[in-house]
Amino acid sequence: MFRQPDKSPWGAVQHSETLCPGVFLITAENHGGTMVSKEVEAFLSPAAMKCGFKQNGFVCFEEDSQEDVVLRELLDKKLWSVPARVRDKAAFEENINNNIRKYNPDYWRAREQSRAVAPPARSAPAKETAARDAR
Repeated sequence: MFRQPDKSPWGAVQHSETLCPGVFLITAENHGGTMVSKEVEAFLSPAAMKCGFKQNGFVCFEEDSQEDVVLRELLDKKLWSVPARVRDKAAFEENINNNIRKYNPDYWRAREQSRAVAPPARSAPAKETAARDAR
């Protein structure tokens, strides 16, 4: 089990919500952010890692400008979904994307480039399919 942080770069933790195992949405007295445990940080892309900073065994992402990077990574990797309480999920995701484009344009470019060069899902070539169907 992953330990929830009791202190953060933003002060003593007042509230912690687990987004997925090892990833915590933190609220401190005046601020907060998202903290990713070192045990699961490997799911973060290199571009995402550059947006955060390491402290006390966590990669930390400040709520005002870096937190959306973690949310985008979690959504893209299907490790988290938009909460049910959010009525307009498309607008929620677009807000995440807009904040990333504004505050973390290098991350956004890297994300878009990696999505553009990702190979499409491979389907069996027609010749192989015909041969298999003939059996």
